[in-house]
Amino acid sequence: MEKIVKQALLLDFYGELLTEHQRQVYTDVISEDMSYSEIAEEYGVSRQGIFDLVRRCEKILLEYEEKLRLVEKFSRARESMKDISDTMAVLKMKNTNPELSPLIERIEHRTEEILEDF
Repeated sequence: MEKIVKQALLLDFYGELLTEHQRQVYTDVISEDMSYSEIAEEYGVSRQGIFDLVRRCEKILLEYEEKLRLVEKFSRARESMKDISDTMAVLKMKNTNPELSPLIERIEHRTEEILEDF
């Protein structure tokens, strides 16, 4: 998984467990793509201080993931739903039984809803 995507997912899942200051700084780096220097200037601290805080936040978030595995489970579930969606698209194309069409449509609709939530 690309590092930035993983960091963003970790922030989404566990960000509320950081302090407000940690969360804001980490969000500035990950979501707002601000440089350490820009953030340091905004908060009136050193660039090294921001660097250290971001590394500490990464460590904290990774420790939560090691224990809870929410990002891993989410990623697996999303991949499974995508596979189901792709399989249903093939089944729909090959289906010759009109009785199955409403069921296929229903499954397609439900998987689309779930994928939108992801």
